[in-house]
Amino acid sequence: MTPDDNRLASRAKLSGPTPVRATADVRELRGMFAALEQLGYDLDRLLASAGLHRTDVEDPDAYLSPSACALVFALAQQERRVRNLALQIALRIPFGTTPLLEYLIVSSDSVEQGLHRLTRYVRLFNPSIHVVVNDKHEPARVVVDSGGDPFLSEFIVALSVLRFMRETDDQLRVAYVSFRHDPDDVSEYASVLRCPIRAAASWNGWAISKAALRLPLRRRDPALRRWLERRAAEMLARLPASTNVGDEVRHVLATLVTAGDIGINVVARRLATTPRTLQRRLARAGTSFDALRDEARKQAAELYLADTTLTITEVAYLLGYSEPTAFHRAFKRWHGTTPQAFRRRGRR
Repeated sequence: MTPDDNRLASRAKLSGPTPVRATADVRELRGMFAALEQLGYDLDRLLASAGLHRTDVEDPDAYLSPSACALVFALAQQERRVRNLALQIALRIPFGTTPLLEYLIVSSDSVEQGLHRLTRYVRLFNPSIHVVVNDKHEPARVVVDSGGDPFLSEFIVALSVLRFMRETDDQLRVAYVSFRHDPDDVSEYASVLRCPIRAAASWNGWAISKAALRLPLRRRDPALRRWLERRAAEMLARLPASTNVGDEVRHVLATLVTAGDIGINVVARRLATTPRTLQRRLARAGTSFDALRDEARKQAAELYLADTTLTITEVAYLLGYSEPTAFHRAFKRWHGTTPQAFRRRGRR
């Protein structure tokens, strides 16, 4: 292991289980947001337009909605401040921004092995991204499906090609890059990625020769890779099969439930939508905002009552109830008993 790898392993061991989210971890987006600022964008204004705040980005335990994050980059693109925004961010994002995924890849023996780990574990970065390696033909294809988001497609393609070029000590040469859309400046992509660019094609991704797949990676480390794979497999097993609007609302409520203000207006703003649209989407999913908020309060109440330093009145206030009697009624509906009796039972 390298010194960096040892530090990564020790941090992961000391921190305990990693929370599993239905979207990219805040730490994984931090590098992308920092790159926007480096490019001259007003990040605070972009975040505010998407219903976010800098403290949301800086909080490692905060949940960030995929739709809100996508809106930040969509708004940045609309400003047309720089051409090929996804490529410019990929050039500026530091290694280790997505530590688990990136170390899994670079500790592989070869480009081919690294790509197979990318296809398996990319969901840990963003569940909406799927990568498939089709090696039945020459050259092989690394197909990127980002759910129809051109920016995300460009970013994943650019970042993965640049990373593999670096990890092969610049020996990797891509056969060509394919985009279903027309990037802002095809010639810049061709110059940076050192390959032809096929725009308005039938798929997103890049092509690589069978010989290039066998290129060794400079940081290959079987011991580190085995340790990381065990951890990644555990996290992958706990990820939901799919993310729906109910999951997103639950995650936002989990981060807001102690703030008191957990109205639908606040949650809708975090999800970059309107309250009416959010209600319609929840109805189609077979639930409602009130039901999900009730569920979030119930779970939080059980946790807070286990903390004996909090009074019942303080718990009610933390959960957004204007008076303790309303909290008592809700709690009796959830558990058939009072908060005081629930707490005494927990002590026993």
